[in-house]
Amino acid sequence: GLNLEPRLLRLLPRPVYAAALAHAGTAFLFVALPLSVPLLLSMGLRPLVAVGAAALLGAAASLSSGHFAVLGYRNGRLERARGLGVALLTMMDDAVGLGVLALGLVLGVTGNAAEGLGLLGLALLLGVACGALLAFLTYSLKDLAEQTTVTLGMVALVGGAAAYLRLSSLLAGVACGATLALMGGRTAERVSRALSRVERPTYLVLVFLVGSHIHARDLSAWALLPAFVGLRFLGKVLGGTFAQRLTQGVLDLPPRFGYALISQGGLALCLVAEYVLLVPGSLSQRVLDVVAVGAVVNEMLAHGAFRQVLAAEPRPSPMRDTPPTGDAGVAA
Repeated sequence: GLNLEPRLLRLLPRPVYAAALAHAGTAFLFVALPLSVPLLLSMGLRPLVAVGAAALLGAAASLSSGHFAVLGYRNGRLERARGLGVALLTMMDDAVGLGVLALGLVLGVTGNAAEGLGLLGLALLLGVACGALLAFLTYSLKDLAEQTTVTLGMVALVGGAAAYLRLSSLLAGVACGATLALMGGRTAERVSRALSRVERPTYLVLVFLVGSHIHARDLSAWALLPAFVGLRFLGKVLGGTFAQRLTQGVLDLPPRFGYALISQGGLALCLVAEYVLLVPGSLSQRVLDVVAVGAVVNEMLAHGAFRQVLAAEPRPSPMRDTPPTGDAGVAA
């Protein structure tokens, strides 16, 4: 949420939004619709709960990471404009994943859509209130250590309050960061720099915790895994084709854009971990197993798939090989 750039979002043309929705939505539909059938038939669940779990699998499938594209343009193997185009569209698909998580929680937390919608609104309201409080507390702070301390305290507060109230810590945290980004101005930039110090260690802890919760003996999860990986791959390749057509003349993308979308990213792990915490049970555990192992498989597939992108990419000229200094921060 803190990485939102309202001015940039207003300047982006509509085809860019359509392209992000195309590649994320195609993968979502390719995974959610077919996998909803075995989930509904094999576990004897209420239709709303099974649809919510299938939607979460689709949400995890819709997410992509652009780190291969960023590394490719930084080492000169991919044109800078194309690398940044891939990174932009992979960042925008996070909205699809978070939106589907919200839908899955509305349908699955209480079994009553109206109650689930109320809990979702309460989580967002909590995040907005904490974001406004953080903007007020950090407005006059100049010292980086003080900003880091106050920011981490507020992150702990919004996450702890959401967990205590049995609300979505992830959605509350996103709402908190988005509120600060909209209200804070330069304060948001300082807070972002403060958080960057602990971002990678926290992410590694998250990956470790998710891995420790995998139930490797669930044969049904292993049966769903090939379908999840294969359908996601097809959805991303086809969605990438749609995105290229929508952005012709607007955004410069690699020739085989769909192959640059295979890497799944860490937000997918956050989605399924949140779902397990708020909707505990054998179904949510199966979703976690499929997505966590699938993320590892997709990362291995992404390495070979991105080679196909680079193979179709013309070698950049020496003048375009070295990007300007100011682009490093944009890519990051």
